[in-house]
Parts: sequence; structure tokens; C-alpha cells
Amino acid sequence: MGKGVKAAVIGGVFAVMVGGAGYGAYNIVSAVSGGGGGGAAETKKAGPPDEEEVRKTTEAFFAAWEKGAADRAASYTNNAQEAGALLSGYGEEAHIGDVGITPGTATGTTVPFTVKATVSHEGKSKPLSYKSELTVVRGKTTGRALVDWKPSVVHPDLKDGDTLVTEESAQPPIEAVDRDGTVLKKEEYPSLGPILDTLRQKYGAKAGGTPGVELVVRHAEDASGEAAADTPLLTLAEGEPGKLRTTLSAGVQAAAEKAVKGFAESSVVAVKPSTGEVLAVANHRADGFNAAFQGKVAPGSTMKIITAAMLIDNGVTSMNGPAPCPSSAMWRSQTFKNLTGMTPNEGATLANSFLRSCNTAFIKLIDEQPLTTESLTREAQERFGLGRDDWKTGIVSFDGSVPAVGGPDQAANAIGQGQVQMNPLNMASVTATAITGTFRQPYLVSPDLDGRQLAQAKGLPPGTAAQLKQMMRLTATQGTAQQAMGGLGGDIGAKTGSAEVDGNATSDSWFTGFRNDIAAAAMAQQGGHGGDAAGPIVAAVLRAGG
Repeated sequence: MGKGVKAAVIGGVFAVMVGGAGYGAYNIVSAVSGGGGGGAAETKKAGPPDEEEVRKTTEAFFAAWEKGAADRAASYTNNAQEAGALLSGYGEEAHIGDVGITPGTATGTTVPFTVKATVSHEGKSKPLSYKSELTVVRGKTTGRALVDWKPSVVHPDLKDGDTLVTEESAQPPIEAVDRDGTVLKKEEYPSLGPILDTLRQKYGAKAGGTPGVELVVRHAEDASGEAAADTPLLTLAEGEPGKLRTTLSAGVQAAAEKAVKGFAESSVVAVKPSTGEVLAVANHRADGFNAAFQGKVAPGSTMKIITAAMLIDNGVTSMNGPAPCPSSAMWRSQTFKNLTGMTPNEGATLANSFLRSCNTAFIKLIDEQPLTTESLTREAQERFGLGRDDWKTGIVSFDGSVPAVGGPDQAANAIGQGQVQMNPLNMASVTATAITGTFRQPYLVSPDLDGRQLAQAKGLPPGTAAQLKQMMRLTATQGTAQQAMGGLGGDIGAKTGSAEVDGNATSDSWFTGFRNDIAAAAMAQQGGHGGDAAGPIVAAVLRAGG
């Protein structure tokens, strides 16, 4: 219903505009404000709108919106076509009426306001109230004071391409519960909001509920052509929720939610290595993106877990074998260096270079026989289950990418830069595989619910896993992760990472670690060294996991 009506509205608005009614409305507005009279051309104003212009434009826009005059309200914006379509849908598709708008105190040219209205559909009505804001700008071609059009003017949850729709729910509601039966609510676990919406879209019909009537945000399709789950805003008629059991742990999730709030643009995932079950997923991001599952960024030196496994599996060296750490290393005409202040150690073992996170040690070893440009890719795919696009977690996820490349990027890939892409879900899984030797694809909803097949990989030889686990233990107790992991009891291990991103003065902070039967990984964009931001996040989650 939503998409078809929206297209008709857009077509209708466009026809009105070119047919003359919209143009006439524009002339009336111009005349009232002193333009269009006589034969003399009005001097076009410049600069930001003044206080009086902001007040008049805002009042006129609100008055037209309240009356449901979508085209007229749109004429007070700098994008009449898009504004008209969304404002028409406000009354027609969303069934929102009796609109009253109360402006707040303007700050410069920005005006906050409160909307109170009624949503009515199929004999059901409920009040709707929310806050938003708009900004008045100078029209580039007309010089008029106009509302700077953004979908969020109509409702703060709207983005480009989104619409508001009131109808019977496409899917029944769900009551998502954790592994022990605790109900998971958006209000208590805010970063789960989009994930719970997605779970409802995917499993609502399988969970045994019945649909209700709701006002929702219907999201635009993404670049892949897949639409995100509707975001419910108001329930007019309650449906009967079905119960959906997840693998999450309410306690670990609560700790994850609290931990990411301390660092901007951060994400974390925790998994149970013995099963692959996801225990927590949290994001603290301005854009609401589930970077924990869908992010595609360089993981920095956390990648050295996979690179170390490649070196051991191919007989290049071992935990106690040589891995010299010079001050710099040349690869295909590009010079690589270590973190500032790291003391070179030409007699270092792999364990020592791993726990100090020495870049040059790993780069010096990747051209040893029998390694090729394909070796790191094969290790990631065959041993760790990464980069094959076959994970089925229960929601949309990205399963990493380690492309086979030559030149400087071959060396950069080995230290988690270059063309390697990961997210916290991937790196939590890497740690789980490293310490158990077995790849268990992470999942959020049991495959028994829908019969999906989880991805398979052969995992690691027992000797390799034992060495990786011991090197991570040493890193947590003697190396770069020591401060972040301080105070944690039990069997612990970790690996730090920082990833340079073009254009950013500060590196992304990465950290992955384990404590007994819980593994976690976190990333904080521009968070600095691994132990600075991502480390405390992971430590807090591991602490909660017992």
C-alpha cells in the first residue's frame, strides 16, 4: 500500500506544480511579502533570514500544515515537491489529523516545535505527540525566507525516502526474550531497537502472534534494494505478540549498552565460544547503524590473530619461534613502522611480537616460504569462516573480507589495514575460533526456527589454537591489553588494535578478548589506541559475562 500511494502522491504534486496551482500559490505568497507588485523588480534579499522573517515563515508553514493544505505548506519550503509528497502522505497514508503545532523559542533561525495530533484508522483513534525542529534559510534563487526541507521536519524519525503509514501490521508483534526468558524491551536496551524491529519483520509470522494496527515509519530501500524493517511509532489496536527466543543474555546486554555509551561511534559484540551464540550486541552511534554486525572497516592489529595462525599453520614460525621486531620494514617499496616509542627487538619470538603488537615482525615474515598472496585469504576463509558471504545469523550481517592482493596491500592486510574489512561480530568470532580451535558461526536466533544452515569451516589444528590462546593470555597479562584487562579473574586473553583511516587524525580503536566461555570484540571510531576506548568496553562486557 505504502509504495503505490506514495508514487501517486508524488505524481499528483508534480502535476499540480506544473499545472499552475502551485505556481499561483507562490505568487500569492510573494505578493503578501511585498514581491510581484507593480512592474518594478523587487530587490532580492541576501544573508540569513532575520527574526521577523523566521517568525512569519514558520507561522505560515505551521498554519498550512495544521489545515492539511500540503501543497500550500510545501510552498514555504525550499523543496516543494518532496515536502508536498510527504505532507500529503501525513494525512492520507498515515491518517494523521486534528494537527496542532506549538512553536518553541527560536535559536537564531532554528525553531523547535511540538506536534499534537490524532491518528485514526478503521474506527480506531489515538493521540500522537512528538517534538521536532526546523531551520529557516534564504532561498538561493528567490531570496525568500523558506523552511530548509528535511523529512525530519515532519517527524524526527524520518530520513530521506521514508514515509509514515498507518495500517494493519505487515507482521505480528513479537515478545523477544533472552536465553533465560527475560523480555528484551527497546526502552531498557535502546540499541536493540532496530534489531528487534528486524527480528519482528523476519520472524513475526513464525512466532505465533496476530497483527495489530500501527503507525509506522516505512523505510526506503537501501542500495541493495532491501528495505529495512518498519519502525513502529504508535499502536492503535494491539496485536497478540508471539514469543521469540534469542541467544542474548539480558545481563551481558545491559553491560554492553552501558559500556558503549562511554565512547562515541562505538560497537560491541559478545559470543559464547562453545556454541557460537551471540550474548550481546550494542551500538552507540549517531546514525543508528548496526555497525556491530554490518560494519566494514579495517580491524587494525586484532587481525594479527589470523596472521599469526597463518604463520603457525604454514610452518613459518611458532609461538616460541623467531619473529624479529626491527624499527621498520620495507615491503614492495613501502616502509612500515611500529607505534611510536616501541623498542626494536631483533631477537623477539612470535609471542613477544604479538603481545607488544609489533607490525614489522609480521610484515617481515609474510614472504617466507611457502606463503603466497593467497595464504592469508585461505586462512581467513577455511579456518575462521570469514569472507565467504555465507553467515546466517538471523539478521543482516557482514562476515568479513580478506581479499588476496599483492603489492603494499599484501603487507598492510597482515596487520589489519589495506583492504581487510571486519566488524566486532567478525572479530569476536575470530577470538572464539582461536581459543577453541573450532569455528562455530555466530547466531542470534536458533536455526531450528527457520531451518537455515549455519556456515561451516574446518577450524584450527589443536596446536595452533593452543598457541594462539596462550599468546592472547600473555597479551592480557603482560602486553598491550594489560591495563584494560586488569582486575578480571578467570582464564583471560586479549588482542589490541588501532586502525588508521584516511582523513582521520585519530585511529579507530579495536580490542578483542575472552574470559572463560565468553569472547567479545569492540570498535570505537577515532577512539585512539585499542586499550583506550575499545578495551574498556570489552572488559566491561567480559566482567558481566562471568
